Amino acid sequence: MSGQLSLALTVASVTFLLGVIWGTPFIEILRRLRVGKQIRAELQDSHAKKIGTPTMGGIMIIVPTTLIMLALNIAGIVQFGRGASIFLPLGVLLGFAFLGFIDDWEGIRNSRGIVGEGLSARQKFLGQIILSGGAACIISLYNGGFAFANELQLPLLRLTIPLHPLLFIGITMFIIIGTSNALNFTDGLDGLAGIITASAFAAYGIIAYLQGQIYLVQLCFIIVGACFAFLWYNAHPAQLFMGDTGSLALGATLGTVAVMTGEWLLLPIIAIVPVVEMLSVILQVFSAKYSRRYLGEDIRLFKRAPIHHHFELLGWSETQVVQRFWLVGLLSAMIGVALALL
Repeated sequence: MSGQLSLALTVASVTFLLGVIWGTPFIEILRRLRVGKQIRAELQDSHAKKIGTPTMGGIMIIVPTTLIMLALNIAGIVQFGRGASIFLPLGVLLGFAFLGFIDDWEGIRNSRGIVGEGLSARQKFLGQIILSGGAACIISLYNGGFAFANELQLPLLRLTIPLHPLLFIGITMFIIIGTSNALNFTDGLDGLAGIITASAFAAYGIIAYLQGQIYLVQLCFIIVGACFAFLWYNAHPAQLFMGDTGSLALGATLGTVAVMTGEWLLLPIIAIVPVVEMLSVILQVFSAKYSRRYLGEDIRLFKRAPIHHHFELLGWSETQVVQRFWLVGLLSAMIGVALALL
């Protein structure tokens, strides 16, 4: 087991080094293709300088993660039992990356002025339902392949509660879609989504190691290494943005890994920053909608949502928001691992 962990950490380091090396020519290719970021109109005053910065940087994380995972497990893939556990999270990663790629590309191609028009919310949600539904059914129905399928693991109490397969599938879909959208909302400041993602995957990598799920250990730490390479170019001032290609895919994969470890009740703790980001958007929409309907005036809980923009308007600099959110995310990831140990 310790040898497998050493291998995973070594490969993660190699992934980081390779990413840093090929990052510069990759960014140059995106610039020549004019794959530039569009900025929402309400953010143009504070973030106007980011207009045109290359996006779709999630490719820099997804491609090496996929290739290295397949290379590491090429022998085990022929054994269906092991191969299925490898293919499922990679399938989620690639499926949601493709969905995000379409959204990014449509936004760039159809952009008018400041804001580009990507996929509609309905189209994106339909794609998420199809992809998450497929993953949830595989986890639930593939007998013996996933140790925690159709179960609820209660942290601290160490109790296991059987769940009806349909209920488990519904919960799994909710987790995958929710985490995907939560990380998408988090991707709004230089370095924020990347560093929060790396912290969460590191936590679940440790949890997977404690359970002996080596394939998940490899996946989690390879993604950590790839995220660090991405952060090399995404640190303020960013030369590259993640885009929906990365945020939707990494969020969905994080949700999938949480379900595969059985510790999905710890996900709101380990990924507390994305969860709060998503809740801030939901609360902002509801407060504005119902205050207009019942009070006749537009009352909003936050100066702007997602909540990282709220803190910017309070006077925090972009780097202060990112660093402080990362401290919260790192501490919450540590707490999540501690709860998994108890």
